[in-house]
Amino acid sequence: MPLVEHNKLPTFQRLRDEGQVVLRPGQASKQDIRALHIGILNMMPDAAMQATERQFYRLIGESNPIAQFHVHPFSLPVFERGEKAQKHIDKYYNTFEEIKEAGIDALIITGANVSQPKLPLEPFWEPLSEVFKWAHENVTSTLCSCLATHAALELQYNQARYGLGYKRWGVFSHRVTDKHHPLVNGINTRFDVPHSRYNQIDRSQFEAAGLHVLAESKEAGVQMAVSPDGFRTVYFQGHPEYDSISLLKEYKREVGRFAKAMREGENLDYPPFPLNVFDVHTQAILNEFRYRLIESVNLKKELTAFPEALILDHIDNSWHDTAAAIMANWMGLVYQVTNVDRRLPFMDSIDPDNPLSLKKISDA
Repeated sequence: MPLVEHNKLPTFQRLRDEGQVVLRPGQASKQDIRALHIGILNMMPDAAMQATERQFYRLIGESNPIAQFHVHPFSLPVFERGEKAQKHIDKYYNTFEEIKEAGIDALIITGANVSQPKLPLEPFWEPLSEVFKWAHENVTSTLCSCLATHAALELQYNQARYGLGYKRWGVFSHRVTDKHHPLVNGINTRFDVPHSRYNQIDRSQFEAAGLHVLAESKEAGVQMAVSPDGFRTVYFQGHPEYDSISLLKEYKREVGRFAKAMREGENLDYPPFPLNVFDVHTQAILNEFRYRLIESVNLKKELTAFPEALILDHIDNSWHDTAAAIMANWMGLVYQVTNVDRRLPFMDSIDPDNPLSLKKISDA
């Protein structure tokens, strides 16, 4: 929870200048303590839906040992679901109408699989647009993950993503580009983030939209940015929510697709390793498995089992602590400015165009 500037100690202003939240007595006296209500629009396909759900729940739950969080997942009816996934949604998820009626303090929008060459052609485009419009008027802050970031920039700023021509896949090093923004307060200036995508929005496009970049990678591009007001929308292009084994599981699925295509006589390249994930020992195991898998298919024998058990102890997680810290900052900032009525985005004293009272908001 934030410090309160209860006297004129110069350290308070110094910490504020560094990006730490320090409340003035008048601000502190107006805050009402209550639980936060967080919505999660889960657009992931069936195979990843519950894993994504757990990943974001975990980050929210770890973000503060004092505050209480009510998390409200929902999806969009336009996504075709299998029987098991639909039962899960029907039993445990809210509808968007219920979310709008009750209100939420913050919203997370996940990525999604696409089937069309352009995002506006996707079946989810119009209903997702409705969610963005409603959130802008009614939610304190919205966090967009991966494809949701790409959709938001095209919807709101006419900045369309472009195809890389390959899959940007792996764990990449990033640097904080604005050490004084409260969202990155207290995190390492260099940190890792997983990425997994075929498309990208460049820094020049973020800047053309008037957005403020907070962290980026030389290899993977922009990871984190915020809307011109500094807080209403937070954009992630990577996947800091990923579990330690998420990229391993994804690689395993890619190998499975290769084996299926090969058995059906289709020509498909064997998937490359995700970058900066597998050590030399693991790569040796997987290269041996590749040889045996192809041999099994050629000889029409039972497929060799993927050697997951031999690999798990060699998979490291170098990003979760930073992801948890950023989530904690985000939750804390939402808590500072949201209205006691969760149907309203801000306390009466908050300026929606600069909710964090940032000095350099005009440069964002």
